[in-house]
Amino acid sequence: MYIDSHCHILSSEYDDVNEIVEDAVKNGIEKMINNGYDIKSSLEVIELSKKYNNLYAAIGISPDNVDQYNEKTIDFFQNLIDKNKIVAIGEVGLDYYWTTETKEKQKIVFSEMLKLAEKNKLPVIVHSRNAFEDTYNILKKYNVTGIIHCFQGSVETAKLYTKLGFLLGVGGVVTFKNARKLKEVVTSLPLSSFSSETDSPYLTPEPYRGSKNKPSYVIKVIEEIAQLKGVSTDVVIDTIDSNVKSKFDLN
Repeated sequence: MYIDSHCHILSSEYDDVNEIVEDAVKNGIEKMINNGYDIKSSLEVIELSKKYNNLYAAIGISPDNVDQYNEKTIDFFQNLIDKNKIVAIGEVGLDYYWTTETKEKQKIVFSEMLKLAEKNKLPVIVHSRNAFEDTYNILKKYNVTGIIHCFQGSVETAKLYTKLGFLLGVGGVVTFKNARKLKEVVTSLPLSSFSSETDSPYLTPEPYRGSKNKPSYVIKVIEEIAQLKGVSTDVVIDTIDSNVKSKFDLN
């Protein structure tokens, strides 16, 4: 059975959430970690986790939504954790690709989200784009583990994250012909370093590029990892299942 460790199965992203979940189940996707990225989506992933047994809720404020953060945000999220089954703080992190104007606030929000995760002994799902140095230095300050979502760095960067106890999230990008650096990371590091994800509805793998991504396409990610590692898909499925369940309470 497959695991999609990072998706956004939300009514704002899909016309029919139920159809997407049913498609995933039909294709053997056992568990999906559904990531919020702001207040509204965090509330929705919680409600969806109550409706669907194979959807698990991760809540957070992503880098492009830091304007939603204020002095009441942490108490709001703590209340959600106290009253609901939350498996991770995510999607949180830093993104300097689109703008650096919010750089300082991003670092503040990221740090506060990590404090929340540490306090509640929850793993984190980290978004980091063009921000390795700050991401790494902030993560080192906290006793947290989890996944570096949509990992895009070098082999050297990958090893630094795994030494901190993080898995590297591998998604549809690994199937792209021009993803040389990511393919090198997958080839160079042991299978114990990775999780499989889709980032649905984004980053659709080959051969489905051009259409909206969905969790059932994580199968293509698994197949590409297996080919790069020279092992069977069953070996990849079993190893990634063990990797993810070692970080997240998916019972």
